[in-house]
Amino acid sequence: MRLPFLTVALTVTGVCLSLAGEAQTPAPAANPLDVIPDNMPFDVPYGAPISLDRAEAAIAAAVAEAKKHHWKLNVAVVDSGANLVAFQRMDGAQLASIAVSEHKARTAASFRRETKAFEDAIQLKQNYYALTLDGVIASRGGIPLIEGGKIIGAIGCSGGTGSQDEAACKVGAATVK
Repeated sequence: MRLPFLTVALTVTGVCLSLAGEAQTPAPAANPLDVIPDNMPFDVPYGAPISLDRAEAAIAAAVAEAKKHHWKLNVAVVDSGANLVAFQRMDGAQLASIAVSEHKARTAASFRRETKAFEDAIQLKQNYYALTLDGVIASRGGIPLIEGGKIIGAIGCSGGTGSQDEAACKVGAATVK
């Protein structure tokens, strides 16, 4: 007779402990993508397109930086409408990176942000939706060229590692700021 009573007592205790555990479990965090920011991110207006002379100066600076480190890069500059203005392929630079350098520049101009933002979104934040956006390349080395608070174009470098591409591009972009 004691065995059924013990079974019932243990069952009731187990249910109570189970309910107590549920009450203490915190609610799952809200999806961070559901947060509505007060301001528009990356809201940099488009300006007049970069001139050929300035585009070539940005490329020359990026190439000079690459040469200091013995990197072989492709460097492209697009205007504020993401149209190619100038391009240079260093001797021995990887052929596949011709199109990649242009893609990085176009992405940076079109989306008004460094391409590293897309790399971070995928690798660090697991925001895989970024892979579904047309025209995105999620690899660092694409940087908007901003003058007077407006995007006049973008520079893209490719052929090295992402960090090498980015370092050379930053030097090129610095000629505009």
